[in-house]
Amino acid sequence: MLRFGRVMLGLALGGMVLGGAVYGQVFSKPLGATAQEKPSYLKGAGIVERLNQPLPLSAQFVDESGKTVALGDYFHQKPVALALVYFHCGMLCPQVLHGMAVGLKGADFTVGKDYDVVVASIDPMDKPEDAIAAKKEFLDTLGQTGPTAEAGVHFLTGEQPAITALSEATGFHFVRVPGPDGKMDQFAHSSVVMFATPEGKMSEYLAGIDYPVRDVRLALVNASHNKIATFKDLVILYCCNYVPSAGKYTVAVLRLLGFAAMLTLVGIGLMFYFLTRKRRTTGAAA
Repeated sequence: MLRFGRVMLGLALGGMVLGGAVYGQVFSKPLGATAQEKPSYLKGAGIVERLNQPLPLSAQFVDESGKTVALGDYFHQKPVALALVYFHCGMLCPQVLHGMAVGLKGADFTVGKDYDVVVASIDPMDKPEDAIAAKKEFLDTLGQTGPTAEAGVHFLTGEQPAITALSEATGFHFVRVPGPDGKMDQFAHSSVVMFATPEGKMSEYLAGIDYPVRDVRLALVNASHNKIATFKDLVILYCCNYVPSAGKYTVAVLRLLGFAAMLTLVGIGLMFYFLTRKRRTTGAAA
């Protein structure tokens, strides 16, 4: 028992050292790069986060099969991973969708069971056949097949009023720009994956084209109101904060130090408990 007590004390002290080390690491790293000034013709593009704001659930779109649907058809019991792209984009959009699929694959949830995916085109010229091709590539990258996956991933096209309503509700602003041939058939927009609650309210935004598995999993857990959380997820959520301005999760230093302190106290308490018990047992035997 004495040996056990020494081990517990070592673990407790290790928790204190670990907490201090993480504290130093977090504060030695910048949270994000300074934004560069945009060209004048791109001023309208960007993200204005609409956290907790409702989506236009009555907005009408067309799914990849050509069926007219309401956005609200996809909001019931599960959180939703949401992206706005356009399907004939040859640059940024495929990277966003690829990064989204990779992040969701690593998050280790089952699409159609634990969450749904909704990808909507911002270009009213996109057609269901464009959506079908994009959905197939997305599912291939996601690595999930079968009826459940098919029913959980939705690629939508729509007319301008529905697109505008969804864009405004999510704060996803874009502008038309000329392509290489001079035609105004390209769009300048941000690279972001968004998450919404089962009730259809905006929950989180993850910026960039590579979405860390941890952040994607936590975003889904948070959007689900912790319904799909494991104990490990809850511990990580306690020790991390979602930072809207950065579009990612960062370590909540004070919470982490508090958690380390709690482990330290538990370790010390167990050590003294077993030491006291051993002494009583030895005294009774004498």
